[in-house]
Amino acid sequence: MHIDSEWVRAQFPAFAEPSLQGQAFFENAGGSYTCQQVIDRLHRFYTQRKVQPYGAYAASRMGGEEMDEARSRMAAILGVMPEELSFGPSTTQNAYVLAQAFGQMMQPGEAIIVTNQDHEANTGPWRRLAERGIEIREWQVDPETGHLDPAALEKLLDEKVRLVCFPHCSNVVGEINPVTEITALAHAAGAFVCVDGVSYAPHGFANVGDLGPDIYLFSAYKTYGPHQGIMVIRRALAQLLPNQAHHFNGDVLYKRFTPAGPDHAQIAASAGMADYIDAFHAHHIGGAAEATARGIAVHDAMRAHETALLQPLLDAMSARNSVRVIGPTNADERAPTVALALDRSGVEMAQALAERGIMAGGGTFYAGRALSAMGVDQEQGVLRLSFTHYTTKAEMDKLLNALDDLL
Repeated sequence: MHIDSEWVRAQFPAFAEPSLQGQAFFENAGGSYTCQQVIDRLHRFYTQRKVQPYGAYAASRMGGEEMDEARSRMAAILGVMPEELSFGPSTTQNAYVLAQAFGQMMQPGEAIIVTNQDHEANTGPWRRLAERGIEIREWQVDPETGHLDPAALEKLLDEKVRLVCFPHCSNVVGEINPVTEITALAHAAGAFVCVDGVSYAPHGFANVGDLGPDIYLFSAYKTYGPHQGIMVIRRALAQLLPNQAHHFNGDVLYKRFTPAGPDHAQIAASAGMADYIDAFHAHHIGGAAEATARGIAVHDAMRAHETALLQPLLDAMSARNSVRVIGPTNADERAPTVALALDRSGVEMAQALAERGIMAGGGTFYAGRALSAMGVDQEQGVLRLSFTHYTTKAEMDKLLNALDDLL
């Protein structure tokens, strides 16, 4: 399906911002532009509802209603129940709280499986449980491709494993991991599953209900929203894990894993992400559909647009002897987050691109374990080029021309 890029970009004030004119944004994996719907809700909350929510007076009541709206509408898009979705200050913080809960529930000698494909900020909290006597097993990537082989996971699974943690896709490898298949393997072995969706969610919200993991985490600031971590914990697991919040909040599922007070305004503004999905659906697809179906349709449209733009970049880079493309070179198998190992520093290359109006990133991106496993020099790092559905063919052409000049 063809995306109306003019309409899409009109939903994002950054594209009309004079200071950003002439700049093509290719560091979306570090955080996306924010849509107008989120900005409008945030502004309204700060100007009209900036009081303690859930009180008897109108401003307080409406503030609480907007927070509840955000939870219920985002849960519907993700295919889960509203009480299974909670907000926190960041995905890393959410993962840390969850790790504390599992650490309290598990016994020394029991095991958690993590990968070396993960973003360090989200695998680190699990690895630290080794200090409590919990065994940490590492599901390792293929050193040539960065691929996580489910057959290798099966060899790590036994009756000691209580949890399997892995990314929906890595922030440098980019390959989309088969969440449903991996979840089935883990569940068959009696383990719970935690999926880091941070690098996947910007390319269309996943139907977590269909995918099947027990935990799914992502960051709203990478999905056109405010700086919040969004966490789905399915009811059966949420009730089993020890409460991490104030004792008087322990019987409220979505409060059990939020030990600090929530950011009222940013939670309320998160409903703007649902507004954007609905507006996108109405403009491009139309017709009546329930929220989960709208989310799936928009997800598929975004993915199709991104995949069409991504393949020429992968083809051009994989044809160069001086460039190593990290991860798959088939756009259908990956997200449009492309790490390139070059014969020079990734940071230096990003600086050279910046001088040509390309905003990109260089370094290791908290993915040192994955890059080291694949033989990438940590000092040199990689150049990372990442985009979303609001990127245009003209911007891709500008990027390819700049890369041609520099390589």
